[in-house]
Amino acid sequence: QLQASGGGSVQAGGSLRLSCKAPRAIFSVFNVYSMSWYRQPPGKQRELVALITTDYTKTYADSVKGRFTISRNNSRKTVWLEMNSLKPEDTAIYYCYSQDTTGAGSWGQGTQVTVSS
Repeated sequence: QLQASGGGSVQAGGSLRLSCKAPRAIFSVFNVYSMSWYRQPPGKQRELVALITTDYTKTYADSVKGRFTISRNNSRKTVWLEMNSLKPEDTAIYYCYSQDTTGAGSWGQGTQVTVSS
């Protein structure tokens, strides 16, 4: 299972860095997985935050553009989400998601991010 970590509680304007490590079962093929971060705010549906493809193309939700950065290191089998200038509306459970070339996807456990005003 994908292992997400790095969540916590910060004040508005602060920063956090989330990490997601791939399970050993996909170590040898991690480079062919698209990786993304989703989040689910309290009482709302899960939404895409950022995506990084196998060729390092990045896509962001409009609400986080210019504040969040997704990156990956295939040798370390890890993807990160650098979150700066955090706002209270960024409060959510953040999930890591992997998708292979067939379209099959897998979720990691969530990590809580709480931003206070």
